[in-house]
Amino acid sequence: MSIFSYQQLFAFAERIFLALGCPPDDATLATETLLSADLRGVDSHGVARLSGYVRLWEAGRINAQPRVGISYETPSTAVVDGDGGLGLVVGPKAMRIAMSKAALVGTGWVSVKNSNHFGIAGYHAMLALAQDMIGLAMTNASPLVAPTYSLDRLLGTNPIAVAVPAGEQPDFVLDMATTTAANGKLEIAQRKNLPIPEGWAQDAQGQPSTDANAVKNGGALQPLGGATGSHKGYGLGAVVDIFSAVLSGANYGPWVPPFVAFLQPPADPVGQGIGHFFGAMRVDAFRPADEFKTHMDKWITTFRAAKAVAGKQVLIPGDPEREMAAHRLLAGIPLLDAVVQDLEKTGNKLGVKL
Repeated sequence: MSIFSYQQLFAFAERIFLALGCPPDDATLATETLLSADLRGVDSHGVARLSGYVRLWEAGRINAQPRVGISYETPSTAVVDGDGGLGLVVGPKAMRIAMSKAALVGTGWVSVKNSNHFGIAGYHAMLALAQDMIGLAMTNASPLVAPTYSLDRLLGTNPIAVAVPAGEQPDFVLDMATTTAANGKLEIAQRKNLPIPEGWAQDAQGQPSTDANAVKNGGALQPLGGATGSHKGYGLGAVVDIFSAVLSGANYGPWVPPFVAFLQPPADPVGQGIGHFFGAMRVDAFRPADEFKTHMDKWITTFRAAKAVAGKQVLIPGDPEREMAAHRLLAGIPLLDAVVQDLEKTGNKLGVKL
């Protein structure tokens, strides 16, 4: 395990994106989006994925200089074409389009096609907070998840994030996969050679498995809810897929392109690239923002003060990630040796030193 400062990792990742041919502003935006995951403790979606983006670019599946644009719109909605760009760039740009529409008419809704993996959903949703807006972000992803009772992998981890501004209290930020665990957590367990908890994955026969390589060996991730409630996670993941892709014209279900470059996208695509969905709601379109945030403070303090079971504390969504970000900005970001070696290899290939 090695510790790197945020600034050191930022400089390295930014130079990598520049080496791919990204315009400077896009390289900075991609880096900020990517490293928000490391800061918030979502290590599976941060710099550990950087080499994956590079390999997709090498395979011709990422456009480093996309012309992100609106292909259809109304005053409150839009479909954004990401032009095959990095989702780390397409996502924030699409979210800002949703916010600009919300600024004009109260709410803004944007569905995105022709994009790629966009990092953590929470980053995009949180962009709305500075403008006293509620942010919503979701994306479909590579099909690694078996619907309830299925042996086929038809959905991705399909995360949902909602960010709600507060007043004196820290903002409410929910960022969750619609599976019991994100695939990145299996990758971390693989690097550490550890088993995974039961309920995360099933084997090729559909039986619960604690093998971190179960999905690699023909199994699947399981929807949120486990043995008795996976139909709920399946339903949430399906909604994300429909909003992100069926609505926009992106690929959905088993046609979503894989994140790994060594697997080819399906030969019979039903759409373009990966899909996202963003929403922005101006708080003062519902009630005065200060009044709302006062009551959000009351809501947060009420739930945080709830009587907890022995040795535990009731948390508000976003608490652990916010505390982790504050800590890592000061103490640095820990990276597994395997990740460091991967980054060094990627840097050497592109003439960038870690």
